[in-house]
Amino acid sequence: MIQDQAEIVIALYQRWLDEWNGRNAAGMAELFAEDGNLIGFDGSQIIGRADLEEVLGGIFAHHATASYVAIIREIRFLTAGVAWLKADVGMVPAGKMDILPALNAVQTLIALKEEDKWVISVFQNTPAAFHALPELSDQMTAELRKVLNEINNN
Repeated sequence: MIQDQAEIVIALYQRWLDEWNGRNAAGMAELFAEDGNLIGFDGSQIIGRADLEEVLGGIFAHHATASYVAIIREIRFLTAGVAWLKADVGMVPAGKMDILPALNAVQTLIALKEEDKWVISVFQNTPAAFHALPELSDQMTAELRKVLNEINNN
């Protein structure tokens, strides 16, 4: 049962990435709880499904956003119907073929089961600067590049 729930939460996160990579603000907003909270790379916050769609739609309309490449590192169930997922991500700028290490991040999400559907309650994107341990940045980038190469070869 827990394994099935974990797969559902992982699929929710993967769909979020796919919607971002597809520049689909409406699809992203649909994945969130009505009062969901997105904390961006720069610390900005977007609260609520309607604002998510509006703000992300504006971003997609005015910026050539980078695409995500992710490695899911951990998933925990905090209680029945509440899951926490952590992933490392790299970003491939539009028109490029490689990850830009300065944009590496750690993403976390808290998913809730509302009735029979899992939704994102909180999503946070934190820069992976590793100021004191630059070798961790290099390691993360190498692992993400390996995933990117696997994606590109399929």
